Amino acid sequence: MIPSEDSSARKKTIEEKLKQEEETLAFIKESLEKSDQLTNNMVSILSSFESRLMKLENSIIPVHKQTETLQRLQENVDRTLSCLDHVISYYHVATETERIIKEGPSGRLEEYLGCIAKIQKAVEYFQDNNPDSPELNRVKSLFERGKESLDTEFRSLLQRYSKPVPPILILDLIGTEEELEGQEEAVLEHLPEGILQDVIRISKWLVEYGRNQDFMNVYYQIRSSQLDRSIKGLKDHLRKNSSSSGITYSPAVQNKRKDTPTKKPAKRPGTIRKAQNLLKQYSQHGLDGKKGGSSLGVLEGLEQESRGRYHGEAVGEKHGPASGKEDALDLETDTYIYCISAFVRLAQSEYQLLTYIIPEHHQKKTFDSLIQETLDNLIQEGENIVSAAKKANARHDFTSVLSIFPILRHLKLTKPEFDKVLQGTAAGTKNKLPNLITSIEATGAKALEDFADCIKNEPKETSVSKDGTVHEITSNAILFLQQLLEFQETAGAMLASQESSSTASTYNSEFNRRLLSTYICKVLGNLQLRLTHRLKPYEDPALKAIFLHNNFNYILKSLEKSELLQLVSVTQKEPDDTYRGHIEAQIQIYQRSWLKVTDYLNDKNMPVIQGSKLKDKERQIIKEHFKGFNEGLEELCKIQKSWAIPDKRQRERIRQAQKSIVLEAYAAFLQRYGTGVNFTKNPEKYIKYSVEQVGDMIEKLFDTSA
Repeated sequence: MIPSEDSSARKKTIEEKLKQEEETLAFIKESLEKSDQLTNNMVSILSSFESRLMKLENSIIPVHKQTETLQRLQENVDRTLSCLDHVISYYHVATETERIIKEGPSGRLEEYLGCIAKIQKAVEYFQDNNPDSPELNRVKSLFERGKESLDTEFRSLLQRYSKPVPPILILDLIGTEEELEGQEEAVLEHLPEGILQDVIRISKWLVEYGRNQDFMNVYYQIRSSQLDRSIKGLKDHLRKNSSSSGITYSPAVQNKRKDTPTKKPAKRPGTIRKAQNLLKQYSQHGLDGKKGGSSLGVLEGLEQESRGRYHGEAVGEKHGPASGKEDALDLETDTYIYCISAFVRLAQSEYQLLTYIIPEHHQKKTFDSLIQETLDNLIQEGENIVSAAKKANARHDFTSVLSIFPILRHLKLTKPEFDKVLQGTAAGTKNKLPNLITSIEATGAKALEDFADCIKNEPKETSVSKDGTVHEITSNAILFLQQLLEFQETAGAMLASQESSSTASTYNSEFNRRLLSTYICKVLGNLQLRLTHRLKPYEDPALKAIFLHNNFNYILKSLEKSELLQLVSVTQKEPDDTYRGHIEAQIQIYQRSWLKVTDYLNDKNMPVIQGSKLKDKERQIIKEHFKGFNEGLEELCKIQKSWAIPDKRQRERIRQAQKSIVLEAYAAFLQRYGTGVNFTKNPEKYIKYSVEQVGDMIEKLFDTSA
């Protein structure tokens, strides 16, 4: 029974579910029918809307197209009107700008350039669109006129505001590095800042639109003239102030200077005048600097007169026209050196200015043309100095030749800066300074060799002093060599320049120094030979010895008091000992002159005294010895009193040495035969001098004032 109940319950449940599903299906069916109805309604509405929209579109599109057409027409009208205005403006350019173009750009450069820009655009328009228009010729004419006005304004500004650099400012510029340590460097303002900017604007326009290079020629011609005038102004300033103690600086810079001795560009002593001063110093004070009895000082009385005579002639220490000529040569040398330095500084400044104004690819060529005239003038002046040196060398005026030494030294020191300034210029321009240096070196080398030969074989015979003093050949030679000390490197380079090419690669400072040392040794050797040839006028061997002694001593003292000794020692071992040997040899030769006096004082051929009574023959021998001694002493003292030994130490040394020899012999002779020996009734006739008196007589040797 129970299973049957379960089955009925399941059956009932299934029926209920089936009933629910049927209801659900009925609901869905009903919903679908409603949805179909709504869909049909919506489709109907949409169809109606589409129909209406199509009708609206068909009405609007023609209106839109008409509107677009009208807008395009409006834009075309506006563009056409704008183009017409633009074109019409070109026809008005000539009228609008003609007055300004005619008046020129002075004082309103920017406005003027703006007008030319308008004219240029008008020219381009008419050329492209209406080449037959009469307006084209009109604007072309205005453009050319404007370009000419700019050319004229460019020239006018440069001419009006370009001025020569004042000499004082140039000297400040030259001396800036050494004289204004820590101070601001002197700057040149060739053109006022505003004017410079106008010139730069014009030059840029002429380069871009002017299409010609005439303005560059105008620029270099005007600036070249001012550069040349600046150098000439410096020359005139130096000549005008040549008598002052130094070169004047600008007050502005002078106030900045320290209270230290002026180094540069203070007026340096001229080479020739320095030579005179040295010789005058030697003649008046000697090498030890003490007036009167110095080591090479002047003797008193007649000796001083003779010394002043030949020293004055030695280097031309004269008055009047001769002295003026030498001063002029020194001034010329100093001026040339300053002008070379000034040229380098001014050329640097000119190139800096040029870079602002001239296009880069034209700068070197324009600069080359700008400096050409001034550079040629300086080179020509240098060649004139070389020519004058050659003429001086031909007449054996070697002191004047020395003027080229400071010039050559300065040119070589300046050459690196010179080359840097001329970098990029034509080869002919860059080679001008090296060619001048080569010419000066060759001239200097020939002068040095000619001087050495002249010392050995001087064609002009010069007289020797009667007192055996230092010969002018010696003083001239030593003075010349001492002058070379200031230019050791320069003189060495001169000599090296004449060496064969095989040794050219070895040129250096040490090589040049050895060459100069060899040259000085050659001059001293030639001088020694020359001095030995000058002995012919002296008949007395003792005077010959004094002459050589004085000259050798002068040479030795001069070597010791300067760098000459060290320089000679480079190629010759112990030259001072060599000259001391020569001096000692001459002293010994001189001392032999006293043998004819002292020979009377030795015991040779003298009688042997045995007792107080002498034979007549013995008395006669003693008398002859005393008489011979007296006469010989008087004769030598009389003769040698007028001889000269300028060196006080040597003079005293020779006196004392001779005094020692003579007094010792005379005292011994007096002791043996003068006292206690009755050889005469008139002893005062034969024993004329005491030992002290003989000493006093010898003390008066080489002294005319005694």
